[in-house]
Amino acid sequence: MIKKSILLICLSVFLFGCQTDQDKNKTLLFVGSFTDKKPGEGIYVYEFDLETGEAHLKNTIDTLTNTSFLKLSPNGKYLYSVADSQMKYNGKIAAFKVDVSKSKLVFINTQDCGGVNPAHLEIDKSGNYLTNSNYSDGSLSLFKLNKNGSLSKSLQVLRFKDSSIVKNRQASSHIHSSNFSSDGNYLFAQDLGADKLRKFTLDTLHKKLKQQQEIKTKPGSGPRHFTFHPNEKFGYLVNELSGKINVYNYENGNLNFIEEYTTYQKKQDIYRAADIHISPDGKFLYASNRGPEEDTIVIFSIDKKTGKLQLVGHQQTFGAHPRNFGIDASGTFLLVANMHTNRVVIFKRNKETGKLTKLSNEISVRNPSSIQIKTYNLY
Repeated sequence: MIKKSILLICLSVFLFGCQTDQDKNKTLLFVGSFTDKKPGEGIYVYEFDLETGEAHLKNTIDTLTNTSFLKLSPNGKYLYSVADSQMKYNGKIAAFKVDVSKSKLVFINTQDCGGVNPAHLEIDKSGNYLTNSNYSDGSLSLFKLNKNGSLSKSLQVLRFKDSSIVKNRQASSHIHSSNFSSDGNYLFAQDLGADKLRKFTLDTLHKKLKQQQEIKTKPGSGPRHFTFHPNEKFGYLVNELSGKINVYNYENGNLNFIEEYTTYQKKQDIYRAADIHISPDGKFLYASNRGPEEDTIVIFSIDKKTGKLQLVGHQQTFGAHPRNFGIDASGTFLLVANMHTNRVVIFKRNKETGKLTKLSNEISVRNPSSIQIKTYNLY
């Protein structure tokens, strides 16, 4: 009996070889981009090697226009994309099933997003609701996600009329993004045009958002993107127009301002701070700065007890206009979409210092603007 078991083991090793983590898992990289306001290649699917940092193109979607922001469902089974962003008419949201075995996307459906220029998508932790931020007409729309990943028609479209002091950018409300709290009970929407974070509760019984509070930022700040710390005790807001990061204490649905930090290396006439993410271990915060004089990723260490930041340094992105970036779940790689130089640049992260080292591997993509990355278990 023992001899038979040993024989079977040896036969399995001979036929299938020794399985490594790379064999058991597959990491997919999704890149969204602008398509010059006409249907074209706008979503790219790559297999990403977590050992070498190399990416291999496997699938493209070329039937939609300006697929400039992507969002994976919490379980990674579905990918959602804005479409018809930066057009003069209402945009759309598109839903895709992720076929992991074939490294491709399968189209499910689209829905009108309820406003002009969809800029950001958010999904609650249950994977049941999706919110879409429409920049140009300052609106926020809510969708139900069905069990098959398809989008319902919009359940609600909230429109805001407000303004602030930067005349050429803040003449009206511009909802740039929204973020659910980890418990899914609260949603915070960043209004760049009004210098406000708008707080909502999600009423799942009536399937709608209820506005609760307006959290004001300094006039001229231009709130753009927001992220919660993994411990859910702190929130971090990157302001596009002031080039600063606001740190908040988060408790029981409330954000209380702690301190602000400058993201740029030197004072400038125009700031274009963009994206913000925290490393999976919660130790470091990163934010992107888009020219005109500085294209960098700023790196801060995070005090997990106070939420306060300490500057580590600035990393050149080796390209222009780093609109969006992403960090893989292992915290090993940080990928930057340099939109104006048509390159996704790949950095290796030092998990102890937070610093970034550029790899020789680069991905050539026209107008890249959004990054999503996920590792899937194949067994």
